[in-house]
Amino acid sequence: MHTRLIDFAKYSSLRVGVPLEVQVIESTHECQSLPPNNHIIGKANNLLISPSASHLYMLDKSFAFIEIQPHCVHIGGAMSSGQICSFFKKHDLGGMEFLQGLPGSLGGIIKMNAGLKDRRGGMHEIGDRLLEVNINGTWVRSENLGFGYRTSAIDGVICSAKIHKIAGFAHELTQDFLSLRAHHPKAPSCGSCFKNPRGDYAGRLLESVGLKGFRIGGMGFAQEHANFLVNLGGGRFEEAIELITLAKKRVFESSGIMLECEVQIIE
Repeated sequence: MHTRLIDFAKYSSLRVGVPLEVQVIESTHECQSLPPNNHIIGKANNLLISPSASHLYMLDKSFAFIEIQPHCVHIGGAMSSGQICSFFKKHDLGGMEFLQGLPGSLGGIIKMNAGLKDRRGGMHEIGDRLLEVNINGTWVRSENLGFGYRTSAIDGVICSAKIHKIAGFAHELTQDFLSLRAHHPKAPSCGSCFKNPRGDYAGRLLESVGLKGFRIGGMGFAQEHANFLVNLGGGRFEEAIELITLAKKRVFESSGIMLECEVQIIE
């Protein structure tokens, strides 16, 4: 394991944070000796990281691999969603087209059971594509990982995963997901800030309490979509936390619904 200094104001998708030391995991064996309060940062696409955060870890390039096996596709936890989607397209394999619209690394995408709806309302989630996941060096069947809406029961480092091998890349689906991304804010963002509550949409609730386009300092909820937390220039961690706290308070007072964060906050 070695140490890397990462400036999260440049590295994270939100462009929020300060330079912090990150321990780089070089082997599966090292995953087994991490402290219980470790944080795996991946590509930091869905993270809000405090200037005082510690125990940060990431996988090194040895975990960035993909190989076709007789009955599955084996993918390392550090592979980016774009690389995976391109590989499946090149080899005419299906099931991972939705990664066209989801930035991040495989480990982070699996941990939060990331997914997207297509234009016909069909839900595509990574949990449905998995056979097994290697966690801290041990293979675990996907049905034992507690996948739910934007969540899982995974506790440990996702080293790699085995994906269902399906013939035929669905090109029409990638157009769906690309068109969805075309309407996303252009400012640095973590994507959806809150999970959609059952039977409703976080964006609608935020807009109903006047938070669409609302900002505190350099952080705000996007004018294009109220549930996108965006950095409007020089945004700070403290401003983002203040905004999230205000949003939860207003929505709860208005509707009785307590919004749950989709963005992961590391303090």
